[in-house]
Amino acid sequence: MKISIKKFEELTLTELYQILQLRSEVFVVEQDCVYQDIDGKDQEALHIIGKKSDKIVAYTRCFAPGIYFEEAAIGRVVVQENERKNKLGHQILEASIQAIHKKFTTSHIKLSAQQYLTKFYETHNFKQIGEGYLEDGIPHIAMIKK
Repeated sequence: MKISIKKFEELTLTELYQILQLRSEVFVVEQDCVYQDIDGKDQEALHIIGKKSDKIVAYTRCFAPGIYFEEAAIGRVVVQENERKNKLGHQILEASIQAIHKKFTTSHIKLSAQQYLTKFYETHNFKQIGEGYLEDGIPHIAMIKK
């Protein structure tokens, strides 16, 4: 998988379309969750894009401290269903962590994890904080990496 890092205005129309398509495919259709994915925050995000054969198969968006949380943030962590067996989630998350270190010069990162994925994030040294909560009807937990 080839990973690239882009600001919103650097995305091509095809990339933006594929990002929104992948997020919709997983978060709306696969997880059967009706929610407003296009939330006005993509313009402020750093987009971490994983491609295979010019097709986006993995993605995250990252934020500087103070935009989403007090800490830097990673969100919309997504891997195309037929690519998950290839451990692309680990690659895209590690690239996101490194992008935050480089671009925002911080190691304090917060994310809102779907609870069934806590072990995945723990392998990248995120720790659960606080109590679980429902976000769009799905159990989540806040996690932080220092």
